[in-house]
Amino acid sequence: MFVTMDVTFFENKPFFDTHLQGGNLNEDSSQTEDMSFFNSFQTEDMSFFNNLSLPVSQSSKTYTSAPTKNGHDSLSNPTPVMSSELGESEPTFSHEENNENLENNDNDDLIEMPQNNESYKDNRFEAGNKTWKGKVFVRKNHKESDESTSQHCHESEPGDDQLPKKRKGKSISVSESRILYPDIDDLVAVRKPVRSCTKYPLSNFISYSNLSSSFSAFTSKLSSVEIPKNVQVALEVPKWREAVLEEMKALEKNKTWSVMTLPDGKKTVGCKWVFTVKYNSDGSIERYKARLVAKGFTQTYGIDYSETFAPVAKLNTVRILLSLAANLDWPLHQLDVKNAFLNGDLEEEVYMDIPPGFEDKFGSNVCKLNKSLYGLKQSPRAWFEKFTYSMKKQGYIQGQADHTLFTKFSQDGKIVVLIVYVDDIVLTGDDIVEMARVKEKLALDFEIKNLGSMRYFLGMEVARSKDGIVVSQQKYILDLLKETGMSGCRPADTPMDPNAKLWEEGSVPVDTGRYQRLVGKLIYLSHTRPDIAFSVSVVSQFMHSPFEEHLEAVYRILRYLKANPGKGLFFKKTNERNVSIFTDADWAGSVTDRRSTSGYCTYVWGNLVTWRSKKQGVVARSSAEAEFRAMAQGICEGLWIHRVLEELKMKIELPLKLYSDSKAAISIAHNPVQHDRTKHIEIDRHFIKEKLDAGIICLPFVTSSQQTADILTKSLARPTFEHLIGKLGMIDIYAPT
Repeated sequence: MFVTMDVTFFENKPFFDTHLQGGNLNEDSSQTEDMSFFNSFQTEDMSFFNNLSLPVSQSSKTYTSAPTKNGHDSLSNPTPVMSSELGESEPTFSHEENNENLENNDNDDLIEMPQNNESYKDNRFEAGNKTWKGKVFVRKNHKESDESTSQHCHESEPGDDQLPKKRKGKSISVSESRILYPDIDDLVAVRKPVRSCTKYPLSNFISYSNLSSSFSAFTSKLSSVEIPKNVQVALEVPKWREAVLEEMKALEKNKTWSVMTLPDGKKTVGCKWVFTVKYNSDGSIERYKARLVAKGFTQTYGIDYSETFAPVAKLNTVRILLSLAANLDWPLHQLDVKNAFLNGDLEEEVYMDIPPGFEDKFGSNVCKLNKSLYGLKQSPRAWFEKFTYSMKKQGYIQGQADHTLFTKFSQDGKIVVLIVYVDDIVLTGDDIVEMARVKEKLALDFEIKNLGSMRYFLGMEVARSKDGIVVSQQKYILDLLKETGMSGCRPADTPMDPNAKLWEEGSVPVDTGRYQRLVGKLIYLSHTRPDIAFSVSVVSQFMHSPFEEHLEAVYRILRYLKANPGKGLFFKKTNERNVSIFTDADWAGSVTDRRSTSGYCTYVWGNLVTWRSKKQGVVARSSAEAEFRAMAQGICEGLWIHRVLEELKMKIELPLKLYSDSKAAISIAHNPVQHDRTKHIEIDRHFIKEKLDAGIICLPFVTSSQQTADILTKSLARPTFEHLIGKLGMIDIYAPT
């Protein structure tokens, strides 16, 4: 019996080798001993093989059955004879009755390869008091040759200038096989190709061939770092341990807390470590970042916090700036504020637990916070107030459409625009001198790190070329697929089945926390993926009580993302200088409460910047009413964009164009006489009529087939879905060519 890792049974090949393992014609005693053993073994123990039922190998190629005579297997009676070329070749055994058939056998991809003398010791089995010396069958590479081999084996030394010829119906010699197949002596596990655990590997959907060498290196480095799940894991890795210790030194240097015994009647808030990586514009790691975050959700209003409001940059504003930068060739720079929240002053009395991993150092004491800390409810407010004061001191104007947007205009009409998202800053404009100056001024007030050109912002990859800017979340999607174990899943063509109807009740409840975390990540992903906005809006309606059917709908979205993880928004250069809005509604689309779904998308200078898919708050009594409500929401979004562009002193062509495919809704907007159809939407009607009369908007009609917002109101079949994706301006720079 052989015990081996890989076994293949060849039913159409003789069991014994064409020569004995380790045989040597120059060693008569060894050869005689081997031959006598073979003869005795054949006559005494061949009945053992007659009773064997050999299994068929599981292979991608079908092998024909071995030739038989009189209904018996050809392996039953092999007759050993010495070759007539005994003086020139190694001993062979022919099967005279079956030789002709074997030469024409279709199983032509096998080579009989005798083992060397070292492996000979490990390939034998006992039969009585005899030992049979084994051999190895080696599979040829299908691509290398289609010629067959048979049972005859003779040795022919090739010349130095010519490779051996493969002879039809002949086994090749040891020396010939060494030349033709240089890896023939390697282990089977080494010679086998790399196996894939899935029919849908990610390599089928991602390619870096279309990227520049610098950006390709950058995206590759994004996945090279593994983020620790907890501080215990981080302290075991030197780089992360150094980051933790550096953060602790910064906190103590800033006198963030005082160590003391917890006073009676007071409570503490917990804390945890959060780990991130900051990248430079060339893709290199700027630093490993460990951040101590307070668990602010345990705070109590009126005791350890009061006012908490602090504005955060709207990603809609960021996309507007990207469209302007692509059209005006503005540079995009990224800055990072180190320990931003530590700059805020804390007015309330807050006690915090000892940082995890440092319990031995602090003992049973607690930390009384003197400075604001990440995670506290009042920290964003304290930090933003200090940052706003610094920017206004330098002569910057705070925006009113977005309070995190700061602008400064020079006398010659040039502009610098700065937008801040917590501690991440994006700087753009055409005043290069002022951009350099503001970096220096900010470095005096805060600890600022210049990250160079904008490449990775809030989990979004930013690629730029002479044609425009592409924003995607490829790494975010790949991490999400890996986390959910769906990296090898079968991809889907659309994010939601057009025939699927989700009810509030289902068959089997699922874990609510896991469902909410998964949908929450998809909501953040929809900031660069408007193609999943509607499906994410639908699954987010069941957060309170999810069932298996709802989770399957979430998995469908993930399978769709698997098919195109690198797809993102493309901000291209255009000659347009207008704002366009598309609005649509799916009347009574919800099967649970018969409410309609509104959808709108807006374009600034030819590029998609904002979109939304949301179920309406009330039941619409007609399709015209549903469309009218969606139209009002689209106009509000257009007016906000108009304000942002005015604050940036950008050229705006009026009126804003709002495209609708509902002639009834357009008619109602222009004609206030239809009281019976408009009394329950009176406010929206007056609002729209006022903007029409002022010349701010106009309402051109568009056919349903050209209504871009249709993708935001319902699940669509693949042809329509792909057509509308093209109108959204989405491309995949990672798609295989």
